[in-house]
Amino acid sequence: MNLIRMYGLFLRHFYLIKGSLPRVLDLIYWPSIQIILWGFISKFFTNYSDYYNNTIGVILTCAILYDFLFRSSISFNMLFLEEIWSRNFTNLFIAPLTTKEIITSLIFTALIRTLIGLVPAIILTSPLFGVSILKLGIPLLFLFLSLYIFGITLGIMVSSGLLRYGPSFENIAWSSLFLLAPLGCIYYPIDILPNFFQILAKVLPLVYIFDEARNILINGSVNYSNIFYAYFLNIIYLCLSIILFYVSFSKAREKGTLINMGE
Repeated sequence: MNLIRMYGLFLRHFYLIKGSLPRVLDLIYWPSIQIILWGFISKFFTNYSDYYNNTIGVILTCAILYDFLFRSSISFNMLFLEEIWSRNFTNLFIAPLTTKEIITSLIFTALIRTLIGLVPAIILTSPLFGVSILKLGIPLLFLFLSLYIFGITLGIMVSSGLLRYGPSFENIAWSSLFLLAPLGCIYYPIDILPNFFQILAKVLPLVYIFDEARNILINGSVNYSNIFYAYFLNIIYLCLSIILFYVSFSKAREKGTLINMGE
């Protein structure tokens, strides 16, 4: 082994990381988010160990709902990224397809991808853990739809960034939902967050969706105000994301970056 050659390769990657702020942030991001999320979860169970009368049922149900949200957003992003990776994005407009038709098509295709991945997981929880998400009843449909709208909204926002900044924005596609996970109060009530984080969390529909899921499982009642607030915020964010997509698409077309978009 030649130490000089190995040192040269080390320097190559070291300077690559050192000279790229996104790479440095990416290295810091994941450990920080994991520690913050599990820190809040640990704090919650330490202070309120008897909060749930069916801990496994509540945790697994919330985990399934979060996975549905995650896969909704990632499925939309992956479909968009597939077109970029294959350098097929500009070919879509030869058909020709309008921007509205592309968004609508990706939304419904993402739903199919999400269900294919989620249904087996839902089926497995019953025989393995004795937990059925169907215990949420009819409100489950409203919660799933609300989560899907928010997932698609995030997908459209990330796709807007991909249009504007190209494949270098790809990491955001994977990290956006993990960033929101601590504030979304998936496994714990909003009271466990510091006051400043509570202010930020209240503008996210996730807080109301997961709070309602826990409320139904623990109290056996439905608080429709939570469902209403979630949909209200979802509609606002969805409209903003669509506007952002059109603006990003217009900017990319003006600069001619659509033609060169790809790996």
